[in-house]
This record gives sequence, C-alpha cells and structure tokens, in this order.
Amino acid sequence: MSTPQPHRRPDLASLAVEGAPAVSADAFKAFFRGHPAGVTVITAIGDDGPVALTASSVSSVSVDPPLLIFSISSLSSATPTLRTAPTLVVHLLDADDLDIARLGATSGVDRFADRSAWSSLTTGEPVFHGVRAWARCAVISRMDAGASTVIAAQALQGSIARDIDDVGDEGGALVYHNRQWHRLGAHSLID
Repeated sequence: MSTPQPHRRPDLASLAVEGAPAVSADAFKAFFRGHPAGVTVITAIGDDGPVALTASSVSSVSVDPPLLIFSISSLSSATPTLRTAPTLVVHLLDADDLDIARLGATSGVDRFADRSAWSSLTTGEPVFHGVRAWARCAVISRMDAGASTVIAAQALQGSIARDIDDVGDEGGALVYHNRQWHRLGAHSLID
C-alpha cells in the first residue's frame, strides 16, 4: 500500500509551452467576458454590520452533501467579513432581481440603507426579500487564490420564491456576459 504524497504546486514556468504567448491579465479577462455566468448576491454579518457583494462565480459542487463554491476579490469592501464569517447567505437571482444585483455590484453605497428590502434571519445573516432563491450556508473551507479567496460552503437551509417548472423554462434567468446584464428567454433557446 502506497503512502499518499502531499500535493505539491508545480513549477508553472516549466509547464509553459515555449514560443506560446503568455496569458496576460487582459487576455484572461477577455476569455471570461465571452463566458456567461449566473448572478448571485452574497451576504454575511460581521462586527461592523451586514455586508453584500454581487458574484458570478457561484457553482454547485455536490448535492450530497449540498455544497457550493465561489470566489471573492480582495478589492471588495465585503471581503474582510466574508473571509471570517462562519455562515453566509447566497442569493440566486433572476432578471426580476436586477436591482439587487446592481446594488451588490455598486461600490461606495450603503447596500442595507433600505431597511424594507431585507431582514435578518434568526441566526443573524441578512436576506434580501423577494429574490428567486436563497441558501444559508456554513463555510467549510477557504483558500487564497491569487488576489481572490475561494470559499466552499454547505447549504443548511433555503427558500425558493420562483421555481422553474418545466424543462426548457428559462425562468427569466439573469446572466452576466461581456460586462452586461442579460435575461435569458425563449429567443435564446437552442434546440
């Protein structure tokens, strides 16, 4: 029986193909401008009050247990709280939630000024009212990755206000593509 070896980070320079152009920050951004992503708002409570940010990096990882993963930029004002919060809420948005997506993406504003737009769960985390769906999650892992932090979390409870009923029903999905918000609809369906 062999002993598992610790994961070692490869020498990235040795993996590059000689003569191939390096991937610059601008080129990497261009790769993902053409890759649409679902839109979420992530909230948590910290010592200085509630925080929120809009993220398009949320992905499901497992259904048993129910795990998701996302990344947050070190530049966000919400990052210090999200890097330490034991729990958080992931709001899965549709096009009816565009105002909340914009709010979470706007710097320098009080995202919780409109007290009628949100409330606190009994456990303290802020939840925006009327969103398509939300899940309260326990953070199970954090990893620094470049200028971001990758967070893995397990869904503990949640609510779905607007479900998708039929296969092919786009449900007004909100996606972020090429620096713009988009609503998926029947016009975008490919048979």
